[in-house]
Amino acid sequence: MPVQSAPPDRVLVFTKTAGFRHDAIPAAVEALRRLAADEGMRLDHTEDAQAFRPANLARYRVVVFANTTGDVLDEAQQAAMEGFVRQGGGFLGVHAAADTAYEWPWYGRLVGAYFRNHPPGLQSTHVQPERHGKPIGTPWPITDELYNYRTSPRGWVQVIAKVDERQYEGGTMGADHPIAWCHTFDGGRGWYSGLGHDAAVYADRHFIAQLRGGLRYVSGRSDDC
Repeated sequence: MPVQSAPPDRVLVFTKTAGFRHDAIPAAVEALRRLAADEGMRLDHTEDAQAFRPANLARYRVVVFANTTGDVLDEAQQAAMEGFVRQGGGFLGVHAAADTAYEWPWYGRLVGAYFRNHPPGLQSTHVQPERHGKPIGTPWPITDELYNYRTSPRGWVQVIAKVDERQYEGGTMGADHPIAWCHTFDGGRGWYSGLGHDAAVYADRHFIAQLRGGLRYVSGRSDDC
């Protein structure tokens, strides 16, 4: 008898908003769809919080919050998400995922830091990749909405990139301004990038490479995020 191949890992992309609505959401979903396909994964997109039921989440390897805002899950749905991660699931957060669920402390620890504010408009700077606290590679340019966070996540996550506040106006985190990070958390894995406000960013090869690394990390394909 022919050997049946294992079904592909599945990714659930969630884009429900209860606050600001990002015009870049379709671009984010399409970019993630292409990345998932490249990795041999199947992607589903929803804005229906009813998808957050234990039996349904058990079908997925990764859950993505892509520019979600506000309180998007009720208590039962939050409990289902917590169970998903505790059973080894992966979480990937994009941009306004940090502007989500302020009254859900577990989620705040999962995403790594909550949004505080941002300078007006789109601003330009450079992103400096790093590993284990040391810069690696060449800084790359970015023009996007650049979040300031309520607290720096450094110390309980692995920071993988920071932005240079000297090159734009309105940064409040100083010389060490993390913008992307990852960590193991509560049985699963979490990864977040603060980039992704502007639709044009999803055509930036550097950002796409960053997202690809995040998807590979949270899906267990790589231990290097």
